[in-house]
Amino acid sequence: MKTIQTIQAIGKRKTSVARATIKKGTGVIRVNSLKVEALQPEMFRQIIMEPIILAGDKASNVNINVNVFGGGVMSQAQAVRTSIANALVDFLKDKELKDKYLDYDRHMLVADVRQKEMRKPYRSRARARRQKSKR
Repeated sequence: MKTIQTIQAIGKRKTSVARATIKKGTGVIRVNSLKVEALQPEMFRQIIMEPIILAGDKASNVNINVNVFGGGVMSQAQAVRTSIANALVDFLKDKELKDKYLDYDRHMLVADVRQKEMRKPYRSRARARRQKSKR
């Protein structure tokens, strides 16, 4: 019986969550069942392709499927980027690739947990009350 090794990785940014599944293949990358070449806008595609470009030929023999939901377009793109980078590092078990990602941008492998501060009721801003200036 032939076993196919698959790795799953998660990437998060604001309220977006991306789950990447990686296995041996021909280099096809899909995000929400769409090929990455068909994604719009262009900036979204460029952010997603960063870990693949940095990996070079190592990423040409794997298929990556990503499901992403929540948040806006840019936070989804950054969540997908994080999940793809984590999946590639786990699948290839390559310390050199991990170091390359960390040198390029730490948020390739580490989720950015910052979120917008919630809006307080009866206030115009996120801050609970006006600051007082001491004189």
